[in-house]
Amino acid sequence: MEIDVLLSTMHQEDMSIINKMNISGNAIIINQCNYNNFIENNEKNRNIKMYSFNERGIGLSRNTALMRSTADICILADDDVVYSDIYQKLVLDAFENNPKADVIVFNVPSQNEDRKGPKKIKKNARVNYLNCMRYGAFNIAFKRESVIKANISFSLLFGGGAKYSAGEDTIFLFECLKKGLKIYQNTAQLGIVSHEESTWFKGYNKKYFYDRGVLYATLTKKLSFLLILQYAIRKYHLYKNDLKLTTAIKYMIEGRRNFLL
Repeated sequence: MEIDVLLSTMHQEDMSIINKMNISGNAIIINQCNYNNFIENNEKNRNIKMYSFNERGIGLSRNTALMRSTADICILADDDVVYSDIYQKLVLDAFENNPKADVIVFNVPSQNEDRKGPKKIKKNARVNYLNCMRYGAFNIAFKRESVIKANISFSLLFGGGAKYSAGEDTIFLFECLKKGLKIYQNTAQLGIVSHEESTWFKGYNKKYFYDRGVLYATLTKKLSFLLILQYAIRKYHLYKNDLKLTTAIKYMIEGRRNFLL
């Protein structure tokens, strides 16, 4: 099986980011910048294609990369990830050992103490609606054919460069579950993510919680209130120095209400 790393990044002048990220296999880079260009490089038994577009939006970039991939398996990548020397073997082994899996999420721990990211995966297990929201895009690998056949793509409304902040990865996993794709978690660690800088996170402010309310309304209208309440309570320790619990809930409900109008 062939693997493509689908990388969304910004303002790259060359392909040096590939070596910085320790990508040893094939990759498709979508470079958000101020011009349009295409370059391709074949070296070290890997094929690297970089498409530069004068456009913005993480969902758009991921869709653009997916449309151009011909690999059996795609790995979603952010440009602050550094991969293990054996990431390809880890991904291939996971899919070969679990042929039922359409999507597998892996460990990619954060080096930033303030943005720890998803909890460590300690056992191989099925992923469902209750736990799929904990993973970021950089945790995700999937069978390209499964996603294409199910007509699944990334939301253009959420994520860096879009109208609403982070959430395109959660919506993607929700859509996979809704369409009947099988998602599993795997204990293998593909690499590490630095989380030094975010294109969308500007603190626990009104927009952060407003957009979170929009996200929950997008996922499920019926259960969105429950998701709002659980998030406000569960994450209170992170934002208690910035906002009151009731204020965070108020902003999320406002986002939910306005989105559903």
